[in-house]
Amino acid sequence: MQTKSLSLHHIIKEPAIKKDKTPVLFMFHGYGSDENDLFSFSSELQEELFIISVRAPYPMQPYGNAWYAIYFDAAQGKFSDDEQAIESRDKIATFIDEAVIAYNLDPTSVTLLGFSQGTILSYSVALSYPEKIKNVVALSGYLNEDIIKEGYDRNDFSKLNIYCSHGSVDQVIPIDWARKAPVKLKELGIHTSLNEFPVGHGVDPRNFYQFKEWLTKHI
Repeated sequence: MQTKSLSLHHIIKEPAIKKDKTPVLFMFHGYGSDENDLFSFSSELQEELFIISVRAPYPMQPYGNAWYAIYFDAAQGKFSDDEQAIESRDKIATFIDEAVIAYNLDPTSVTLLGFSQGTILSYSVALSYPEKIKNVVALSGYLNEDIIKEGYDRNDFSKLNIYCSHGSVDQVIPIDWARKAPVKLKELGIHTSLNEFPVGHGVDPRNFYQFKEWLTKHI
């Protein structure tokens, strides 16, 4: 499908069912992947959705992309480049505005679907700019408060819905990290729970059908 030249590289799937106001779902892949990864879900998702799968801005070698660098240091272990993550957060927020205008989409029905690093960014965008986002599907990620806009806890989250899931034997992002998200979200007035599946760092088929059903109720 032909895409428009916007600030982030992306691929699209237009809705099979056209509405006066078109809801949109943005996909944000994980570290070392690309826009084709989550796009494999698109043919199975709701037919009224305009789907935009976005490529992260930092290319990796020999292939793949990242929303921000992850460093492996003998003293500190594994740690994230939060400055790069904040840059990506704001690039995503700008891109959402661009895409909504370019593709004539409903600005009141924007859903973010992220996996791993894409989830970490989706949380950050939604909590920093809740006026832009209606729903978040947060797969196999965690909430990093250091990359959310300062003073975010004073934002209005009354129209924001979040679905969270994680593999109970995830070897990349520990389940304990993911379990902290619903606790923090509840403090902000966003009531959700973590749906756990007996898998590693991936999306179980039962997980897919559960979040698809959740989407049906929220788009």
